[in-house]
Amino acid sequence: MSAALHGLYAITDRSLTPDDQLIPAVAAAIQGGAKIIQYRDKSDDAQRRQWEAQDLLNLCRALNTPLLINDNIELAAAIGADGVHLGQQDGELQSARTLLGDDAIIGITCHDNVDLAIAAERGGANYVAFGRFFSSKIKPEAPPADPALLTTAREQLTVPIVAIGGITPENGAQLISAGADMVAVINGVFGEADISAAAQRFATLFK
Repeated sequence: MSAALHGLYAITDRSLTPDDQLIPAVAAAIQGGAKIIQYRDKSDDAQRRQWEAQDLLNLCRALNTPLLINDNIELAAAIGADGVHLGQQDGELQSARTLLGDDAIIGITCHDNVDLAIAAERGGANYVAFGRFFSSKIKPEAPPADPALLTTAREQLTVPIVAIGGITPENGAQLISAGADMVAVINGVFGEADISAAAQRFATLFK
């Protein structure tokens, strides 16, 4: 799975990929070059989330692409997902590791705080995420981060680093140059008419 932690990290959003659009949208993103997928659904419909996540895991397994679940350790465990992404308020890292096992990919949101990232790495996180770096349609209220943060973090961390927040093919290269191993994208992939082509534009940044 370590090879997956480099490149385009595509994150779903129910407003962009509702119901029957989810599976074909994610398939197109992977076809375009997404290396890892995160299922993100903030609704209260637990039953629908379970069957959507299961269908998505079946697709990702077939396409040899890891699937992580956003903020829901129990759902990740229930379907046997490849891991989970946790915010600072979304569950204990050690609890996730205990429930999901040593092979699970666990990522931690660290906003603009390198100290949080250092603590996450020491706690066993597989990657850390910083951002938002640019104006974000999905999380406009998220605190801003400066690209220079990635360089500082790269000097102090050994785990892969994810950059997130308003990233486009035009502004993503500077984040990769600054130290990001992955760029996490929601609207820039799933908000585009041609999802595969959008994903390919991001994937090209890593070549």
